[in-house]
Amino acid sequence: MKDRIYLCLAHMSGREMDYIKEAFDTNWVVPLGPNVDGFEKELEAFLGGDRYVSALSSGTAAIHLALLLAGVGVDDEVVCQSFTFAASANPILYQGAKPVFVDSEEDTWNMSPRLLQQAIEERIDATGRAPKAIIVVHLYGMPAKMDEIMSIARNYGITVIEDAAEALGSLYNGAQCGTMGDYGILSFNGNKMITTSGGGALVCPSMQQKQKAVFYSTQAREPFPHYQHEQIGYNYRMSNICAGIGRGQMTILDEHIAWHRHTAELYSQLLAGVDGVTLHIAPADKYASNYWLNTILIDKEITGKDREQLRLHLDAEGIETRPLWKPMHLQPVHSSAVAYVNGVSERLFDKGLCLPSGPCVSDDDIYRIVGEIKRCFSTK
Repeated sequence: MKDRIYLCLAHMSGREMDYIKEAFDTNWVVPLGPNVDGFEKELEAFLGGDRYVSALSSGTAAIHLALLLAGVGVDDEVVCQSFTFAASANPILYQGAKPVFVDSEEDTWNMSPRLLQQAIEERIDATGRAPKAIIVVHLYGMPAKMDEIMSIARNYGITVIEDAAEALGSLYNGAQCGTMGDYGILSFNGNKMITTSGGGALVCPSMQQKQKAVFYSTQAREPFPHYQHEQIGYNYRMSNICAGIGRGQMTILDEHIAWHRHTAELYSQLLAGVDGVTLHIAPADKYASNYWLNTILIDKEITGKDREQLRLHLDAEGIETRPLWKPMHLQPVHSSAVAYVNGVSERLFDKGLCLPSGPCVSDDDIYRIVGEIKRCFSTK
């Protein structure tokens, strides 16, 4: 029986235990310490652009703190990309604010600048004020159209939060994703480009904003000898143990990025002659995706089978795949939210599938995966 091929597994460098052992040996096993400081500095050096990083318990926590620092409060509106994972949108509700969902454009599958412009104008007409923030996502590692989105946001004075949870190492016009907006979000969940088992980070534009993030992420404790709290805080700081894992992962981040891009190139070569299957690739040179997950669209009229039939076939053959994200405007929990849609994300969800990617997926695995895709569509 062939080994199962998983969607995207964590890959260790071998250095992680060195940092973890050091944390245990020095009794730094709390949500602060040398590994946290070191991990933040290493991320800052990787990202460049005079950005300041606060290591947190999750990417979701980072989005929540970004909204808090942006001044988002009760009944404010926040524009959010609809085609994304729920964690991009849920923190809006944590703040008592209201999500306004915006659909995607065809090239990158990310937020449509045209619909964003329309949404802002119509929300101003409807409420008398502009949305407080915009959450744009670099989906599956593909950079969004940041030049256009930032231009629109600046015109209205709206804070931009870049959800780069899936895009560590992706570049747009040479700039690292997560550094072009007012705030950036990173995730180090178990299946991301690097992992801290669970964890994330908030990328801030200044040291002052980073210090505010650290303050709120450590229960907003005031500088008194006793425990004094004048604002609501959160238990969001990353532990020194998890940060140790992250430091070990940073030693192979470049290797991970290179391998993800290699798998995308191999998939592209092998799927080139498969009618009815389209691999999502960068629309132009300025979009340098990390290809966190390789994604395809299936045209049933050509293949004779739909996305779900292919998924079940691959699963039966020991290959894990996953449908693309179900858009937020279709989620029951957000059924009452305002949404500006054009049908793009619904079509992508209906036709799209994520393929195994990352350092634990070998060339032989990719040949096997593509072979099974061809076999599925060649049988009645």
